[in-house]
Amino acid sequence: MGEHIPLVRRSMEGPDGERLLVREVVRIALYLPHDHADLAPGVARALDLYRKAVGEGALAHGWDAEDDGEPFALTDEGWKRVHASLQTRTSVQGLGDVDSPWTQRMMKLRAEYSWTLTGGGLTPHDGYSLHYQARLPAHRAPEGSVSVLSATLPTEYLLLHGPGRVRELAMSLADGLPLSSGHAGLALALFAPRGRVLPLVRDALARHPGLDVPGIESHQSLGSSVDGVHWVNFLGPALLDSLGGVSGLRARLLSPETTVGEVGDSGTAVVTLGPWPSAGDLMKGDALPSYRELAGVLEPWLEVFRPHHALGWRGYTEEEVLRWWRRFLD
Repeated sequence: MGEHIPLVRRSMEGPDGERLLVREVVRIALYLPHDHADLAPGVARALDLYRKAVGEGALAHGWDAEDDGEPFALTDEGWKRVHASLQTRTSVQGLGDVDSPWTQRMMKLRAEYSWTLTGGGLTPHDGYSLHYQARLPAHRAPEGSVSVLSATLPTEYLLLHGPGRVRELAMSLADGLPLSSGHAGLALALFAPRGRVLPLVRDALARHPGLDVPGIESHQSLGSSVDGVHWVNFLGPALLDSLGGVSGLRARLLSPETTVGEVGDSGTAVVTLGPWPSAGDLMKGDALPSYRELAGVLEPWLEVFRPHHALGWRGYTEEEVLRWWRRFLD
C-alpha cells in the first residue's frame, strides 16, 4: 500500500556534508486548552505509550527551553530530567517571577514548559520525535492559547506495522488527554528554518494535497478552531456538540471511505478518512474527495488564513500560501 505515500526527501550540501532537511512522516498532533499542571500526568502517560510503541532506542536526544535549546542525551539521567518536568505542579509557581530571565524567555516562547525528543542523532532524519509545549498559565496566556503535544513516526514504521497500529497509537494518546481537537496523517518534517526549506518541496506540495506542513508555533493560538483536515481527525466535546454530536456528524459524511466513532468515553469523536493515510495525487486525478467532504462540514471551524502565516513560506507568494491553506475548500 506504499502508493499512498510519496517519497519526499530533500537534502542540502553544507560545510559538514550532506544534511537531510525534509522528509515525509506520520504526524499526530493534539491541541489541549489546559495548563501544564492539569496536563502533566496525561502527557507522562502519552510519553510512555509512545516509547512502548516505537521501542526504547528510538528516541536518543532531547532539547528543552531550560538550556536555551542545548541538546542532551536521553541516558538514564536525561530521562529523569524529562520525567521531572512532568511532575504535577501549579502553573503559577512553575513559571516563576515575571522579571526573571527564565520567565521572560518563556513569555517570549509563549509557553510554561517546552521540550522536544528525537531519534537518529542531532538531525532527526529518522522521523521519530515527540514534542510538548505547555501554554503560559491561563492568567498570562494570550486569548485562544493551547498546549500542544505532537509525535511523528517515519513512514517506514507505517509500512512495516500497518495503519491499524498507527491509528491505535493516535487513539490511545487522544484518549488520555482533554483535547479540543487533534489529528494524525501524512506530513513533512522540516529540519531547518521553514523559509529555507519549503521551496525545495514546491512540487510535492502542489501535487499532494494530503501532505501537511506543520507549524506548531502558529497553532499555539488555535483556540477552538481546527488545524485542517487529515487522515484521522479528533473533534473535542465542545466542537462535536456544535456539529450535532456523533450521529449528526455521521449523517453529513457520506463518503464510503469515512468512518465516524468515539474515543473511549471522553466525549471526543474520531473521523477516519479511509484505511490508510493518503497524500492524494492531483496529477492522477486523486483530489482526496473524502477529505474535501469533511473540510466542507468543518469549514466554519477551520483555522483561518491570515497574512502572517505566509511569512515563514519564503519563496511563495501570499496567494500561493492561501491556495495551499484552502486546498480542500476551493
